[in-house]
Amino acid sequence: MPYVSGNTMINEAWKSGYAIGAFTAHNLETIKAVLLAAQEEQSPIMIQIGQKAINEMGMKPLRNAIDSLMEYHKITVPVCVHLDHSRKFEQCMEAATCDFQSLMFDGSALDFEENVRITKAVVDVANALGLGAEGEIGKIGGTEDDITVDEKDAMITTVAEALDFSERTGVHYLAVSIGTAHGVYKTTPQLKFDRLLEIKEAVQKPIVLHGGSGVPDDQVIEAVKCGVAKINVDTELRQGFINGVQAHWEANEKDYVLADVMNTGIASMKEVVCHKIRLFGSNGKA
Repeated sequence: MPYVSGNTMINEAWKSGYAIGAFTAHNLETIKAVLLAAQEEQSPIMIQIGQKAINEMGMKPLRNAIDSLMEYHKITVPVCVHLDHSRKFEQCMEAATCDFQSLMFDGSALDFEENVRITKAVVDVANALGLGAEGEIGKIGGTEDDITVDEKDAMITTVAEALDFSERTGVHYLAVSIGTAHGVYKTTPQLKFDRLLEIKEAVQKPIVLHGGSGVPDDQVIEAVKCGVAKINVDTELRQGFINGVQAHWEANEKDYVLADVMNTGIASMKEVVCHKIRLFGSNGKA
């Protein structure tokens, strides 16, 4: 199966001027939608497994489901399975033993020194195993996977702290706060491109954009030009899936064939993933 280290995949995108879509999956149907979209667009992709899905479905069953669906649908494009927003070192180690190719330790809620200490420990393991490692500096507002950061506590990452954190931890790709938020935006986001460029020039490594759902397309394109090489998408995928299911039931309210209902959700979500892949410029890069 064409699994690729997150470090390899993200750095190739960064050097070539496109971004990898990191698409959150919650069950068989959403995994299928992401894989089929990537195959159709001939794009490398990351499938993210986050905390909500782990709490509901379990890490190992979800990881096994990706293997099974890749084999069943004969997926040939590069795939990286990424652990998203882990706040426990032990969970990162569990993911490493479950054949994840990318690990994220989110220590943004900790004090700076503790964030550095644990993130570096995760990076050391990732380096030993040939995996990718992501860390986060600066708090990103909103709610994702049962983790909530109040908007008043969100902050824009400074260049100094991004550089210090990057150098001391050795993360392969760095998540920063530049004006995005997790969940549904209440107003149109305005990304801080000046700060993004300053961070890019300072750290000289790929930048990760969290809260990618709902960011206007023109701002996404500009962010990629400014050094973003991994963009997380979750909310818009769930919206696409649920909208498809609701539309099916509105048209066929007595359809109790589960496969029919789920397939409309898969098709609707797949359209969203295909659009994002083309927007990020990773189509045809497999």
